[in-house]
Amino acid sequence: MIGVMLNSKESQEIEYMLKRELEELLLDLTDSRIDGIVKRSMEERYKIIFGLYKRFASPKECYKYIRMKPRHSEKM
Repeated sequence: MIGVMLNSKESQEIEYMLKRELEELLLDLTDSRIDGIVKRSMEERYKIIFGLYKRFASPKECYKYIRMKPRHSEKM
C-alpha cells in the first residue's frame, strides 16, 4: 500500500480527473460498436478507477457513477 499526502486543491483535481474518466468509461461501455474483449478490459479499468474515486468523493457523489449492469434472463 502506498500513502499520499495531498492538499485540498490536489485532492479536488484528482477527484475531477477520476470523475471525467468514469464518465468516459460509462459512455464507452454503452457503445455497441466496441468489442466484448475490449469492454471487459474497460470494465476492469472502471472498477479500479471507481474504487479510487470512492476514497475522494462522498457517497452521494459516488452514486452518480455506479454502473447498473443489465439483468440476464434466468434459465427455467
